[in-house]
Amino acid sequence: MDRENGESGKGTWKKQVDDIKKIFELKEILGTGAFSEVVLAQERSTGKMFAVKCIPKKALKGKESSIENEINVLRKIKHENIVALEDIYESSNHLYLIMQLVSGGELFDRIVEKGFYTEKDASTLIRQVLDAVDYLHKLGIVHRDLKPENLLYFNPQDESKIMISDFGLSKMEGSGDVMSTACGTPGYVAPEVLAQKPYSKAVDCWSIGVIAYILLCGYPPFYDENDSKLFEQILKADYEFDAPYWDDISDSAKDFIGSLMEKDPAKRFTCDQALRHPWIAGDTALCKNIHESVSRQIRKNFAKSKWRQAFNATAVVRHMRRLQLSSSMGHSMDKTMMSEVGVFSKASVELGVVYVSQTQFPSSFSYIFYKVLLVSF
Repeated sequence: MDRENGESGKGTWKKQVDDIKKIFELKEILGTGAFSEVVLAQERSTGKMFAVKCIPKKALKGKESSIENEINVLRKIKHENIVALEDIYESSNHLYLIMQLVSGGELFDRIVEKGFYTEKDASTLIRQVLDAVDYLHKLGIVHRDLKPENLLYFNPQDESKIMISDFGLSKMEGSGDVMSTACGTPGYVAPEVLAQKPYSKAVDCWSIGVIAYILLCGYPPFYDENDSKLFEQILKADYEFDAPYWDDISDSAKDFIGSLMEKDPAKRFTCDQALRHPWIAGDTALCKNIHESVSRQIRKNFAKSKWRQAFNATAVVRHMRRLQLSSSMGHSMDKTMMSEVGVFSKASVELGVVYVSQTQFPSSFSYIFYKVLLVSF
C-alpha cells in the first residue's frame, strides 16, 4: 500500500472509497475512543495487517482542524521507531486512518514480565526514543506528550524495537509560531509548560528524562495526591535519587537524567547531545540485574487502577469545581485551546488548562493552567 503525496491541494491525500470493507477485511476492535474505533484489519490485496482508526464524520464537526493537525504531522513522518500512518481513506460517512500495526504491548508490561533487566536495557530503550524524537525535531515537530503509555513494542519478540505512538498533541514548529499552550500529562510536562512560558522542542527532552528516571527505579520523580504540590515540585525541578532504589544505579545514569531534567530549557540537553552522552553512546550503563526492584515499584506505582486514581479526568473536574472557576472564563479558554491544541487521545485527558488564582496557590502558580479537554478521537 503506497502513500500518496497530495501536497499540492488540501484534502487530495484522502483516497475516496464507497465501502472500506472492499479494501480491508475488518476484524476485532483493538480499542475505542470517545468518537472512534481502532480495528484490526487485513488488506485484501496483500494480506497485510493494519490498525484502522475509524472516525465518523459527524464526530469531526467543529473539530476538523484538530484531526487535520494530527494527520498533517503523521504524514510527514517515516522512522523505524515511530508508528506510521500508511494511508487515509474517506467515505461519505467516515474517515479511515490506516496505521502501522504494532503488537508487542506496552513498555511497563514488558519490563515487569522480564526476568532480567538492566541499566543497559534502559539505555537501549532510551536511545531508540531519543533517535526518533531527534528525527521529529529536525522535521520541526514537537510531540508534547511523551510518556511510557505512548511507547509500544513493535512485536512480542524479546529484541523488539520500541515505537512512539499518539501524535494527537504534536505540533509543527513554524516561523513565528510560539508554542505556549499547556498540554501533556501530569508528571511528564516540563516546568516551562506549567509556568505558561513560551516553549520549544526542549519540552520533549524533559519528558524523556522523566521516562529514563522511571525506567531505572520504577516510580516517577514527581508525585503528590495534591495537584498543586505536584506542579510545585515540577516547577522547581525538585526530585531526588532516593536510597535504596538508586544505590545500585551508576553515576553516569544520574548525570544523563540530570542533563535532561534541567529546569532551564536553555541549559537542557537536546536529543543530539543526549545521544552523545556516555550512558547512551558509551559503555557506562551497568549490566547488573535491577529487575526485582524496578518491577516491584512499577507494579506499585503504575498499576492501571492506581494510574486512573491519580490522574483521571474526574479528579481534575472536581478540583476545578473547588476552584469555583467562572463559566465565562472556562468558555473563553475552551475556544482558545480548541483551536490550538489539537486532539487529545483518551489516555491524554489528564492534563488540560485552568487559570489558578494566587489565593489558591503560591504566586508562582498565577498563570498555570490545567483544565480537562475532552476532545478524543
